[in-house]
Amino acid sequence: MTATARHAEPDPPEEGGAWALVKASQNGDMVAFGQLFDRYYDVVFRYVLFRMGDRTLAEDITQETFVRALRRISSVSYQGRDIGAWFVTIARNLIFDHVKSSRYRLEQTTNEIIELSPSTNGPEQQVLDGATNEELLRCVRKLNPDQQECIQLRFLQGLSVAETAEMMDRNEGAVKALQHRAVRRLAQLLPEGLR
Repeated sequence: MTATARHAEPDPPEEGGAWALVKASQNGDMVAFGQLFDRYYDVVFRYVLFRMGDRTLAEDITQETFVRALRRISSVSYQGRDIGAWFVTIARNLIFDHVKSSRYRLEQTTNEIIELSPSTNGPEQQVLDGATNEELLRCVRKLNPDQQECIQLRFLQGLSVAETAEMMDRNEGAVKALQHRAVRRLAQLLPEGLR
């Protein structure tokens, strides 16, 4: 194997996958970009919503993520990873920009309760479930940023260890260790009755 062959970028998977849609988008096919939008909107939105805690702001940042992606679609190339990681990276950068802005420091956001499962019990149970979710999310926000991202991707978005590793640009062993430390820390942070 030559040095050039060792360092060449891998070829993207061909037929019908996300990278085929990227290639078509790079050639001006807006229907293909629309399919990418449909495929990855929920992943990006859930990521942003968890980080920002404000549904309207999350919608705005998610929309801006795809606007920026469309502008830059010609610059992206296959690196052996799912294109979703690129969309999440754009969203992460937009979140960082927003948090650094002075406007964000002046805003007071209300936390939205993420429904993990519909409640089939009466209003009392719904209130208890909401309080439990709120406390859990409050404790997750006390974790360091990497642990928060790991918990959010693994448990709120339901990604596998491999998918989480890809999104976080880490190997699977590092994600497993990070998840273990995050869950252990959450157990320390949660009130006794919720552990």
